[in-house]
Amino acid sequence: MMNEYIKSIMDRDPAAKSKLGIILTYPGVKAIFFHRIANFFSKARFTLIARIISQSSRFLTGIEIHPAAKIGKNFFIDHGMGVVIGETAEIEDNVTLYHSVTLGGISPSTNSGEQRGIKRHPTLKNNVVVGSGAQVLGPIIVGEFAKIGANAVVTRDVPEHAIMVGVPAKNIKIKSEIKDTSFKPYGIIDEDDIPAC
Repeated sequence: MMNEYIKSIMDRDPAAKSKLGIILTYPGVKAIFFHRIANFFSKARFTLIARIISQSSRFLTGIEIHPAAKIGKNFFIDHGMGVVIGETAEIEDNVTLYHSVTLGGISPSTNSGEQRGIKRHPTLKNNVVVGSGAQVLGPIIVGEFAKIGANAVVTRDVPEHAIMVGVPAKNIKIKSEIKDTSFKPYGIIDEDDIPAC
């Protein structure tokens, strides 16, 4: 399983030179390792221990993942500084996030008791790429192979294979018949897919 995870990172990051380098120097790998431990304690209802592990990981990596967040396999956080993943966020397999991404909620901080136990954060389906600085907010679903551009603010459901850019984010994928499933770093798209301004 670890070999598959490291290989998935090497496939997505041209800066990755060796497996040992990834294990020792990638903050996203460390954050996922600590999250697995924190998530174990969270599921066992040792919430204070889970939060202490989570906050220690945040201090070491600059990445904050709530212990209760659900994360699938081969999740890659590239660079990672400033990433925040909320309590009810769900991330499926082969998802890539870049630095300063927030998977957050939109509920006000008043009446917190009424918000406990309800879905407040996004779900990212398989093979989603989220560019640096993007804010994906609320209990929305981002469809498979969707790409969220850098600094986009997404507050509505995103269809599969969409390319979301802007504030608020809009889908600029105009060739809906094309279903490109190859990995595109930073959500890079083909020039033919960009509408003329």
